[in-house]
Amino acid sequence: MQPFQNEKAQLIMTLRGMGIVDADVLSAIEQVPREMFVARALQAHAYENASLPIAMDQTISQPYIVAIMSAALQLTGRERVLEIGTGSGYQAA
Repeated sequence: MQPFQNEKAQLIMTLRGMGIVDADVLSAIEQVPREMFVARALQAHAYENASLPIAMDQTISQPYIVAIMSAALQLTGRERVLEIGTGSGYQAA
């Protein structure tokens, strides 16, 4: 079993319940290890649908916000995307 597998599954179910239906977005959220983008002390909270503090008084966005913004792009996989001000880099990943 992979680390945080149950937490990831719960987050995906939560996002679906909130109206996120884009399979590519949900797959990306499931595959990108959000715990690697937060402080070690907060890794247990990585898959909560909440923003978390990161360096420089910034936050990593709530997964729902990441999902809704990513879905709004309607990417097909052939685009090149430049994200400015990536913070932790989670959404860019």
